[in-house]
Amino acid sequence: MNFDLTAEQDQLRDAVRSLGRRYGHRYFVEKAKAGEHTTELWHEAGRLGYLGVNIPTEYGGGGGGITDLAIVCEELAAAGCPLLLLVVSPAIAATVINRHGTEEQRKRHLPGLADGSQKIVFAITEPEAGSNFHRLATTARRDGDDWVLSGRKCYISGVDEAGHVLVVARTEDTASGKLKPALFVVPTGAAGMTWSKLDMEIVSPENQFLLYLDEVRLPADALVGESLDAGLPALFSGLNPERITVAAMGAGTGRYAIERASEYTATRSVWGGRTIGSHQGVSHPLAHAAVQVELARLMIQKAATLYDAGRDLEAGISANMAKYAAGEAAALAVDTAVQALGGAGMTTEYGVATLLGAVRAGRIAPVSREMILNFVAQHVLGQDKSY
Repeated sequence: MNFDLTAEQDQLRDAVRSLGRRYGHRYFVEKAKAGEHTTELWHEAGRLGYLGVNIPTEYGGGGGGITDLAIVCEELAAAGCPLLLLVVSPAIAATVINRHGTEEQRKRHLPGLADGSQKIVFAITEPEAGSNFHRLATTARRDGDDWVLSGRKCYISGVDEAGHVLVVARTEDTASGKLKPALFVVPTGAAGMTWSKLDMEIVSPENQFLLYLDEVRLPADALVGESLDAGLPALFSGLNPERITVAAMGAGTGRYAIERASEYTATRSVWGGRTIGSHQGVSHPLAHAAVQVELARLMIQKAATLYDAGRDLEAGISANMAKYAAGEAAALAVDTAVQALGGAGMTTEYGVATLLGAVRAGRIAPVSREMILNFVAQHVLGQDKSY
């Protein structure tokens, strides 16, 4: 069992860490509070090849895997710049199109995803469906050679800065009459597609939206894959990379918070000249949080390794566990850091409380901790399905 990264992955980690620290959390927060996007960081990361590390070289990527993209997600978050669209565009959209798209779709979309000039966001969640994709109400019907989409989506990240949306809809199988999922690449400028911003209590330069599809007409080649049979495998192929990279972002955020708090507690003196970090009541909670973050990182590494080896079933279990562990660890780390810093922890200057909303959301999205526990109980412990 080898826990070491390759030399190339070590170099990638160092390079991304350096890039993230040049921008830092202050840049991230200033962009968020100004209602702007981290455009400069995104484009530089794309130019340096970090956004496309998991995309095949023949389409302009680095030829690596989700392990490499998880490194990028973690190190930018550890520098105070947790970029959610890394999960949505390179992890989900690029994976789906690479594994299940047509060759023409790969050539059309992957080079732009690799260099950062194109973003494709992901639309699956609906107001009435929650975590149950079987209840999705967005439909796609044939009209001649075209597809026509109608429905609503919610909590869709980054629609305002993307050129396309990867929409999950349901189609009727003409052979069986049953509804089955299908994925469509929809231009954000398509007639009939509108969106409205959701006000969120999260400090982030990446926004959430309600998305409305009113008889959106698409050409036949908007359907991902050669046929409707690609729909279900394509949908599931994006879920493990999503969970792994979200977990990596959470682990990086936890590392950032612990580092900020440790720097403060190692130098802050209040009682008798001793640093507050010399008191176990301060240092032990931080040490406990550091242990939880490191454990989550190990599960992330395991999940990514299994996924890149093509062991999808095992990767699914590990990816869910990694997402659970990292969500809990990140929330614990940020909360513990705020407590250690006292009043300073709630200031914008110290850059910790600005992450409270994001790490709390990490215990809910993209899949809640309760649904992960349901999954583990059923698939690992052999319990009857509870929902």
